[in-house]
Amino acid sequence: MSLVHKIALSLIKGVGPMYAKNLLIHFGSAEAVFEAKKHQILKLDGIGEARANAILQNNAIAEAEKHLAFIEKHKIDVFFYGDDNYPKRLRNCFDAPLLLYYKGTADLNHSRIVSVVGTRNATAYGKMLCKQLAEVLQPYNVVITSGLAHGIDAAAHKESLNFGIPTVGILGHGLDRIYPAVHKELTLKMVHNGGLLTEFLPGTNPDRENFPKRNRIIAGIADVTVVVEASLKGGALITAEIANSYNKDVYAFPGRTNDEFSEGCNFLIKTNRAGLINNPMDLIYYLGWDAEAEKKESVQVKMPLNLSKDEQLIYNLLEVEALGIDELSLRINIAQSKLAIILLTLEMQGVIVSLPGKLYKLA
Repeated sequence: MSLVHKIALSLIKGVGPMYAKNLLIHFGSAEAVFEAKKHQILKLDGIGEARANAILQNNAIAEAEKHLAFIEKHKIDVFFYGDDNYPKRLRNCFDAPLLLYYKGTADLNHSRIVSVVGTRNATAYGKMLCKQLAEVLQPYNVVITSGLAHGIDAAAHKESLNFGIPTVGILGHGLDRIYPAVHKELTLKMVHNGGLLTEFLPGTNPDRENFPKRNRIIAGIADVTVVVEASLKGGALITAEIANSYNKDVYAFPGRTNDEFSEGCNFLIKTNRAGLINNPMDLIYYLGWDAEAEKKESVQVKMPLNLSKDEQLIYNLLEVEALGIDELSLRINIAQSKLAIILLTLEMQGVIVSLPGKLYKLA
């Protein structure tokens, strides 16, 4: 399918993503839409005379060719709704964009994607939560997305980079500019470990009406949306509401009752629009993510260096085979009452696990 025709389909006045998808289903391809006769187009519900005429004028193709030259020059990836490389989570959303423009390295179909949103007026508390969240998520092999705005968005992107997490900014404008401009240096880093994604063609300004559209991508492209700080009015609550409409998980950090920039989070929790997370580890628990495989190596390699003499003896024995408390007590000559405490300590530290039959083995 010609990329020019795909871009052109997104440019037709009055034909948004919903109508465009119906046209694709009916005619089979973007080229076929532009080759169709007026009477064929009018058969589709809701198209009407004005939209049919807009399609038939074909001015969109000439405009699309100009955009394609910029896209090819700057090596921008284009994801079309019907293509295999289109973000699969987003495709399942009823109002998903027809086209996406992307510059970056992160996989938009990564196995774990977390969106982080919040107020532009981030407090020290909110920035601290962003740091803690990135630190906790780092071992879990995630991609973090946000909206590149001032405040919580910027903090989420920066902390992701600080912890080596790929982070993708969802833009409310074209890829030929950066808004806010102060984030230009930040976006240069993001392109190398993450990326920039937008549904808007080059040349599109960061107009006010673009940001609610951007918010649906933030909500739709992720497994979960986390609201860090938010007032009762603003884009973060809109994003949370959209995520709920997509049947996506939403979680929020609570704040003080008299704090303006926690009112939105508290409202989401109070009205059951978001689950409460007191600390970032709660998020891991709720999502059922298990990083045992990632942690196992550090437990096996690093933990023995900090073990006591008796703990090290137990570790060495369990490296060979699983053993019961009776056998361990005989081999290292420690009373079972004392040994039980040592075993419990090792189990709580994640060094060993207990098995049926009162056996123990290394975690």
